[in-house]
Amino acid sequence: MVNLGSWMNKILIGWGVDPKIANTFDEIIIAALLIVLAVGIDYLCQFIFVGSVRKLSEKSHYFWDTLLIKRKVVHNLVHAIPGILVYALLPMAFIRGKELLLLSQKVCAVYIVFVLLLAINGFILVIMDIYNHKEVNKNRSIKGFIQVFQVLAFFIGGIVIIAILVGKSPATLFAGLGASAAILMLVFKDTILGFVAGIQLSANDMLRPGDWITVPGSNANGVVQEITLNTVKIQNFDNTISTIPPYTLVNNSFQNWRGMVESGGRRVMKSIFLDLNTIKFCTPDMLDTFRKEIPLLSDYQPDKGVTPTNSQMFRIYVERYLNSLPVVNTDLDLIISQLQSTEYGVPIQIYFFSRNKVWKEYERIQSDIFDHFFAMVPKFELKVYQYSD
Repeated sequence: MVNLGSWMNKILIGWGVDPKIANTFDEIIIAALLIVLAVGIDYLCQFIFVGSVRKLSEKSHYFWDTLLIKRKVVHNLVHAIPGILVYALLPMAFIRGKELLLLSQKVCAVYIVFVLLLAINGFILVIMDIYNHKEVNKNRSIKGFIQVFQVLAFFIGGIVIIAILVGKSPATLFAGLGASAAILMLVFKDTILGFVAGIQLSANDMLRPGDWITVPGSNANGVVQEITLNTVKIQNFDNTISTIPPYTLVNNSFQNWRGMVESGGRRVMKSIFLDLNTIKFCTPDMLDTFRKEIPLLSDYQPDKGVTPTNSQMFRIYVERYLNSLPVVNTDLDLIISQLQSTEYGVPIQIYFFSRNKVWKEYERIQSDIFDHFFAMVPKFELKVYQYSD
């Protein structure tokens, strides 16, 4: 085997350095030169390999080669080359200093494992980017699964690094971990629960980024921004951020408004409480007045032998008015019903769907409609019930 330390020792003595000093510093100088050589090789390899891949990505129409540069997969793989070279040359540098050789080899091996871990992590992220790049997959986040693989990769890598430092076989350490399974389950409890919950949420299509959800028992009421291994991030409508563990959504109920968003309208269901004392049968004069003053009732004719009440006429008007509005989706349910009377009057429930589902416009539309109904109630000789002591 070539002895680089002896070679440097001869050079130092040839330069007139005292043999004792030469024996002390020859291997240290070789180690320093190896580090300088490694840095130089690293820059050279980065220029050659990374530069080549970058030029290839500029000319190629493929997406993955650009991601390899973006996620620094190539960079980290290239960083391992000088580490491997130094590791191979170390036995030539430290012939006498066995302890220093062992320490240097451990440091070098840890460095190689670490940069390879970074490369593996980058490659995992490349897989996620390729998945998310497809339009069909944007609503099905796999970030939680990606995080599981990241945790596994760094966990295994951490065991290998510890094995290198203590001079044991990684298999021995993994065997010892089997006896500590209960402790590991406790430490990674949230991660395991989050992983299982993530599978359930994804497999059953219960949740997607962009869904509007409300979670009873919490202040979460907004749009899902991100689904990760341990948290679901929700941006509430007041621009605050709520984070909820995925297993909470699986174990407890939550409301997902996706169906409403994807449907043809957003539901409106409100009641107008009429004063029971003002409900009465309509006289012929009342019906004539309704036909003259209310255009939507101009063609109304009661069934033969039926005398409608003013409450019934109001319900007929409400239905016709809603059917006349372009903002109401008449293809969906439109129901005007009288509910069980209460101590607060007789509730007339108005149930329909607004075509506009945007929150601000939705609130404006239903407010305008009910303002109109409240203003029309007196025309039917009715009163809205108003509590007073």
